[in-house]
Amino acid sequence: MTKEEMITMMAEKSSISKKQAGEALQTFMSSVTGQLKKGKKVSFSGFGTFSVSKRKARKGRNPQTGATINIPATKVPVFRAGKHLKEAVRK
Repeated sequence: MTKEEMITMMAEKSSISKKQAGEALQTFMSSVTGQLKKGKKVSFSGFGTFSVSKRKARKGRNPQTGATINIPATKVPVFRAGKHLKEAVRK
């Protein structure tokens, strides 16, 4: 599903305009992003939790040349599905 398809579905199910649905989705995404940038978690009971995970610096290998390279430490966004979402997908 694309962002545009999600906006269309939100508009139809909520009986609002596509513009309003687009603004709501954009607000949701920017709010989650803002909280993650601050290092905070965003939890939706039963649905899941967005958080930030830290990856340590490590050594890697260039597959073309075989040369060793240093991969710097980084932060990555993580989503952990909640119980209700997991159960809904399994059925």
